[in-house]
Amino acid sequence: MPIFKNYTRIKIISQILFWAGSIIFAMAAFYVASDHKLSPNLPLFLRAVVPNIGFALAVYVNLYWLIPRFLKNKNYIFYSFGLSVTLSVSALLIQLLFIYGFRIEKFSNEFGRLFSSYFFSSAFYVGITSLFKFVKDWLELQETEKKLSHIEKEKLEAELNSLKAQINPHFLFNSLNNIYSLALINSEKTPHLILMLSELMRHVLYESRENYIPVRKEIEFSRNFVELQRIRLSEKTDIQFAVKGTIPDLKIIPLVFEPFIDNAFKHGLKNPTENPFIRITFEFCKNWVHFSVKNNYKELSSVPSTGNSSGIGQVNARKRLEYLYSPGEYRLEIMPDHQEYEVRLAIQLKD
Repeated sequence: MPIFKNYTRIKIISQILFWAGSIIFAMAAFYVASDHKLSPNLPLFLRAVVPNIGFALAVYVNLYWLIPRFLKNKNYIFYSFGLSVTLSVSALLIQLLFIYGFRIEKFSNEFGRLFSSYFFSSAFYVGITSLFKFVKDWLELQETEKKLSHIEKEKLEAELNSLKAQINPHFLFNSLNNIYSLALINSEKTPHLILMLSELMRHVLYESRENYIPVRKEIEFSRNFVELQRIRLSEKTDIQFAVKGTIPDLKIIPLVFEPFIDNAFKHGLKNPTENPFIRITFEFCKNWVHFSVKNNYKELSSVPSTGNSSGIGQVNARKRLEYLYSPGEYRLEIMPDHQEYEVRLAIQLKD
């Protein structure tokens, strides 16, 4: 409310100053036109007020009725007609006030010439005030767009933080399940597994706080994650992890590959097959990374849905890609087959 009151007060004061300046200008014009015969007194002031009454009529009818009702609705014909009528009425009002208010005969004798003069003077005032209004509206629109952009940015940040918060417990939940399964059989691998999990959680909790991190760290995290999963699997499972090309000093969003790799281990090996495999490949080409993960599964029903925990991870990854990359900066393909499930993700790296 205080801001609205201040705006209204400034608006009223600026209009008062505008019309005061216009009246002073009119007084000076009448004084010069009379060869300095008119003295600056009340009659001269009233002579200056008369044309400004007509100008004000044209200005406020245009600002508060013609522009909102016709011009903003793109009814240009009705606006032009209404403006012409308003200017004519304004000029006629000025003439009548001079003729009948001041009993000045010359305004009656030179009606046509003076009517035209006041018509175009009113048009000048309408043009100037319309320009001020359009500039003010444009500035207000820019300010509104700036505020909306700020609000959208804050909303995006909140959603991204929410997605990251969902990733951390999801990852921790799956990793603890692996440790639990080994602890049940008193495996000697358990201490090493806990140490590796500690390193991975450091990446999840601290290094992945930013929207973008060095792609080298993300590849190293993926490699450690695969090794963490490999410990609990039998030697019959064919797990391949390959990095092709030189890893550039560029950045990528954190934890973008983990849901798809986790999905391959959690669901690809869920049902036993004769020759289980998981093949993970990172290939770097210029400023792009091409990631693929392929695994086999026994039944089509093993394909994860968005209703389970793994599905949540993939949905989150897709949303974060949509938020932080434009459509031309990434390509995601998920290709389930009867015997294989493959995910391909290409991302343009950031500077």
